[in-house]
Amino acid sequence: MSARPVKHSLTLRGHRTSVSLEDAFWQAFRAMAARDGRTINALAAEIDAARGDVGLASAIRVQVLSDLQQRCQDTG
Repeated sequence: MSARPVKHSLTLRGHRTSVSLEDAFWQAFRAMAARDGRTINALAAEIDAARGDVGLASAIRVQVLSDLQQRCQDTG
């Protein structure tokens, strides 16, 4: 697993953009989307709409972390 960010293209509300995340975040982000029955584009668009003035990559990382923390609390 690489600690270097990897750039992937996403489509948000019909517009292409690229996001750089570390592989661990991409894996967790894809798992979140799959668990919720959504595409990563749909999940990214939801995060994008709520992020305010925070960068999209940062907002995705925070959402992934928040999701993992919530799941840990639910099982602990």
